[in-house]
Amino acid sequence: MSQSEDRGGPNRADDFLQLFKKGAEFTQDLLKENERLRFRIVKLEDALKEHEQVGGAPPSGDAARLLRKIEELEQEKEEILGRIRRVEEENQDFAHRYVEIEEENNMLANLYIASYQLHSTLDFKEVTQIILEIVINLIGAEEFGLLLLDEKTNRLEPVACEGLELSQLPSVNVGVGIIGTSVKTGENYFIESMEGYERDFLKPMVCIPLKIKEHVIGVIAIYKLLTQKEKFTSVDYELFSLLAGHAATAVFSSRLYSESERKLSTIQGFIDLLTK
Repeated sequence: MSQSEDRGGPNRADDFLQLFKKGAEFTQDLLKENERLRFRIVKLEDALKEHEQVGGAPPSGDAARLLRKIEELEQEKEEILGRIRRVEEENQDFAHRYVEIEEENNMLANLYIASYQLHSTLDFKEVTQIILEIVINLIGAEEFGLLLLDEKTNRLEPVACEGLELSQLPSVNVGVGIIGTSVKTGENYFIESMEGYERDFLKPMVCIPLKIKEHVIGVIAIYKLLTQKEKFTSVDYELFSLLAGHAATAVFSSRLYSESERKLSTIQGFIDLLTK
């Protein structure tokens, strides 16, 4: 989380906005200077014409000086115009980067809220439902599933999904196929091109392993994006990694809690039997 905040925090966004405003002011100054130089050139040209009309050809020295002055002003004007073009390009770059940072700030704010929700409960069903909502709202997925690792069988079993029937999702061995390989390596998988992709439950367009450090406990497999989501952005790829860590921690904690509750309930049952 810290790297994203360092790169796109509110202070950085304000800095870019100030640079953008300064660039705009500098452009205005250059435009004013250009107009002033153009006015000087026109006056010199008019003076040269008056000399020619009133007294015939001006003395050669005066004419040469006027021509040199005009050439100097024309050259200075071209330099200023070049600087204006460079400033305009920089302004466009600043504006584009500012928009990207604003989008990243909004996404990170949403992720902060989502991560808070994830860690606000130890109920496993609530945690899985929150994960589904995050994938829909932040990533923009329409059809996807959550598969968790059964360490006894070393297989990934579907536990929740969106836009699909849970029975449609496969049970996958670790290391087998795209899903199993993604879990084994712990690396995100993205299809090279989404154009022409047809849903295949063994070949999702995206796999996001849920990791606690290097230990993978499950995977989010995405098969279809929302209509308005045409492609993934650079922010999305960062969100995948952040989401994977937060979701994995929340799932792991809720499962431990559920298991401990069941054990406590069993122990309490034995105690009740013994005491009676």
